[in-house]
Amino acid sequence: MGIRSDLDSNFDYEIVDEFLDHYSIMVDSMEVMILDLTKPNMYRQSVNELFRVFHNIKSASGYLKITSMTKLATFVEEALEEIRTNHTKVNEETLNWLLGISDMFAIWKDDLKSDNELTHVKYSLLKLPDLETP
Repeated sequence: MGIRSDLDSNFDYEIVDEFLDHYSIMVDSMEVMILDLTKPNMYRQSVNELFRVFHNIKSASGYLKITSMTKLATFVEEALEEIRTNHTKVNEETLNWLLGISDMFAIWKDDLKSDNELTHVKYSLLKLPDLETP
């Protein structure tokens, strides 16, 4: 039994379906928002949108008791809060870390669609990058 079967057995089908629809949309939009962080005219909007995406994933996955997703979304949300309140641009290390995070959430999207167990988080993603810009 995979993650989708587990969710369907513990929650109303409509709630799970709505989560999967919204989750797919958020994951599909992450990479563009991350790349837009490199554009000065898009930075503020993109960092705020990314923060909202991870906040929403944290809340929804928390409700559905998807612990690993909730923990990673919380970790990323906290990093994005630091970035949006104390920085005006991101460095290459942070950009690459965020792209890796986006890839992890995309892998989980595939796990959910295929009804697999959630793939373990890559250890390298659990190390916060140096957020300071040169």
